[in-house]
Amino acid sequence: MISLDGRGPAPASPFQSILFDRDDPAGADAVGEPDFFADLRLDQVVGPLVAGREEYDLASLFHRPLRQVEAVHYRHHVLTDLAQERVLAVVREFAHGMHQMRGRLELAATLRHARQRQRWFLDAASVYCSTVSALNDGLGAPTLRSRGFLGLRDYVAGYVESDAFTALAREIERVEDALAAVAYAVQLRGNRVRVSRYDGEADLSSEIERAFERFKQGAATDYRVRFREPADMNHVEAQILDLVARLHPETFAGLEQFCGRYEQYLDDTIGRFDREIQFYLAYLDYIEPLKARGLEFSLPRVSARSKEVSARDTFDLALARKLAADGSTMVRNDFCLSDPERILVVSGPNNGGKTTFARTFGQLHYLASLGLPVPGLDVRLFLPDQIFTHFEREEQIETLRGKFEDELNRIHDIFDRATSASLLIMNESFGSTTLRDAVLVGSEVVRQIIDLDALCVFVTFVDELSALGPSTVSMMSTVVPADPAVRTFKVVRKAADGLAYAAAIAEKYGLTYESLRRRVGR
Repeated sequence: MISLDGRGPAPASPFQSILFDRDDPAGADAVGEPDFFADLRLDQVVGPLVAGREEYDLASLFHRPLRQVEAVHYRHHVLTDLAQERVLAVVREFAHGMHQMRGRLELAATLRHARQRQRWFLDAASVYCSTVSALNDGLGAPTLRSRGFLGLRDYVAGYVESDAFTALAREIERVEDALAAVAYAVQLRGNRVRVSRYDGEADLSSEIERAFERFKQGAATDYRVRFREPADMNHVEAQILDLVARLHPETFAGLEQFCGRYEQYLDDTIGRFDREIQFYLAYLDYIEPLKARGLEFSLPRVSARSKEVSARDTFDLALARKLAADGSTMVRNDFCLSDPERILVVSGPNNGGKTTFARTFGQLHYLASLGLPVPGLDVRLFLPDQIFTHFEREEQIETLRGKFEDELNRIHDIFDRATSASLLIMNESFGSTTLRDAVLVGSEVVRQIIDLDALCVFVTFVDELSALGPSTVSMMSTVVPADPAVRTFKVVRKAADGLAYAAAIAEKYGLTYESLRRRVGR
């Protein structure tokens, strides 16, 4: 049993993943972007979030929501441990070390000279060993409570003490010491280069420095321009190295043997942790600038049974990032549904924040299903089996269907697949038809959602949809009372005022207060 305070029992099975507890999905990397991502602007969250981390292929991890509450709690507990500065510092140091290791391996793959490739491979393996050892030391210091990190700590401790790891570290040290002991002399005569064993010859560079030391007057300014040298050796350097290898055959044979013996030195579990921990780090780095601007995040209480959902001071994550970049203030909203309430019917003037509110509701539930902190405080959410969106689409001439018919086909497809555990986000649906048809069709759709007992946000200009029974709750985007032309972007729980359709018609035909004022020149 996992508790919600971040504590949990010692891992009952060997550690495998910092992301998945018992339901590690086979083939999860093949999961593509969900259909609703663009409607909820989650693509505008995940895109920047994974940018710069292409080496980890993180997008697929953000495309796979969890279906079990226990799996969500597993990630919550990991995040609770990561909230400790010492734990986060240890993890970041590990990630940096593994990034350096991969950089060396990638560089080695580009080099032409075999012995140079082997030396970079040895260096990568050395960085790997020191990085894993540092992780082992670092995880022993802080107090860990999550099953994920407790399992990782036990695994790393056992791995560092294993015969495989100790043999690898011992071989790296032996080969590095042998290479460090290699000494040779290079003699230049015209365009000829002679390489020989070092036999105690004087180091002319040191003698020259000592000769001129007496003339030194304080620190001299270095005016030399440093050019970036390519990693690959030129032909002269390569031939010198080959000659040195002839002089020390056993040492370089040992290097070659090491590379062949430890070609697959990376432990699968360590490699998996290196990738998966970036899932947390990427999201924490994404929200940190928003938190610095006063926006608050929290781990939500999630349930697979209760559909009583609520949040305080929540907001659209994609919009918040955009406004933060512009230095603008983010408007936050609240919502609450108590049994038997299931549907938030949102009406009000255009450009008043209704669609943003609907997106926020969907974003919250999806982020919660990833086990991540969500925008807002005191957040209670339902863990849906699927999320469906029904947003206005441009008419597609190749389908030979009108806009209204296309909307009906899409909603029919949703009802074919939706269950009582699904979440529906309906935005300005059926706005392409007459008011009478919109009332008729919209009412029938809402009644089917009520019968389905699914959670829903329905943004509409049809006020009648908010009064179809105890399952529906009316919310409205508001304006400044003294100046109705000014939107507050606050969406509050209140009865529809009957002006939504009139406002939509006025907007459509340029008869709003702002439009008329512009036309009369005032």
